[in-house]
Amino acid sequence: MNVLVINCGSSSLKFQLINSDTEAVLAKGLCERIGIDGSLTYQPEGGEKVKSDKAMPTHTEAIQFVIDALTDDNTGVVKSLDEIGAVGHRVVHGGEKFAKSVVITDEVLAAIEECNDLAPLHNPANLIGIHACQKLMPGTPMVAVFDTAFHQTMPEKAYLYGLPYEYYEKYAVRRYGFHGTSHSFVSKHAAKFLGLDLKASKIIVAHLGNGASISAVLNGECVDTSMGLTPLEGLVMGTRSGDMDPAIMEYIAKKEDLDIAGVMNVLNKKSGVLGVSKNLSSDFRDLEEGMDSGNQYAKAAMEVFCYRVAKYIGSYAASMNGVDAIAFTAGIGENSGTVRKMVLSYLGYLGITVDEEANKKRGEDLVISTADSKVKVAVIPTNEELAIARETVALV
Repeated sequence: MNVLVINCGSSSLKFQLINSDTEAVLAKGLCERIGIDGSLTYQPEGGEKVKSDKAMPTHTEAIQFVIDALTDDNTGVVKSLDEIGAVGHRVVHGGEKFAKSVVITDEVLAAIEECNDLAPLHNPANLIGIHACQKLMPGTPMVAVFDTAFHQTMPEKAYLYGLPYEYYEKYAVRRYGFHGTSHSFVSKHAAKFLGLDLKASKIIVAHLGNGASISAVLNGECVDTSMGLTPLEGLVMGTRSGDMDPAIMEYIAKKEDLDIAGVMNVLNKKSGVLGVSKNLSSDFRDLEEGMDSGNQYAKAAMEVFCYRVAKYIGSYAASMNGVDAIAFTAGIGENSGTVRKMVLSYLGYLGITVDEEANKKRGEDLVISTADSKVKVAVIPTNEELAIARETVALV
């Protein structure tokens, strides 16, 4: 079966067409600047990447251009829509309603919409993408795969905040966590790659990208994760502050004459390593280069980030009463040997020694701990699109 995987943002749409039998990516691409002027980047398997400007007033036009590209006589990879057996949609927030992926129905759509307040930038865009696909591909089964679903196995002690319980009852204020599709895929793949029994294992997954999160996976189930009600909590990230004293919000608001929206803009878009580095960059390649050249702010940003990652890994080892493996993934986790080495320098007490040569590699499944390390450390490239395709096939 060919599965079309759709990841809709407010003005963008990423897609892959995956053959579920071979798990090969037949084609992939990106629609950008939807609602402004529009462009489509498309690459068929084994072919060249082509970018073209196309007017995309709405996501419906974007989906249509994707379909046109996939079925094009010259560059297409299928002859007609009949060769696409299902569509898998990434949905950011499923609240407490969805602990697993589901086939999309009218009732499911209504429940996703009820979660819009929890992810106002993402869920409405996800819904737009679903409606656009339903309009253009009627009769094709569609599945919603939630970023939050994998974390729904967390116990109450992990997801409750130290707030009046009524806020949880009335407004569903609790820890939800994100990047769940990645954490699920990587924890399962890491167990297989490292020869562990997933159902009798303690794995910590460090999904380190511009948005970053860590999860504790006990016997195949998430028992804690660093992001919270929103993706702002947890690690210091590219532009997000991560954990901080909440009273800082009031303090800065008064000093800078900001309203709540202004403070939230600072915390989400002007903080993280970008803010710590005095606006040098939120890109870790720039920060590493800056640190190597003696830039004190780049060095501070790198150290703050790696220290916070190490603290979370340590706390999750405690929460599971031990750890068998640590898996680094996502853009930074997969590609920055410097970040991995800096993080692991704090974890010698776990009996970890870094294999320096292995740690220089990237882009593949790797063991970067030495053979005598008590805890195995691996690099596992994430593949959220493949995970979504697998979930879709399992349901349809």
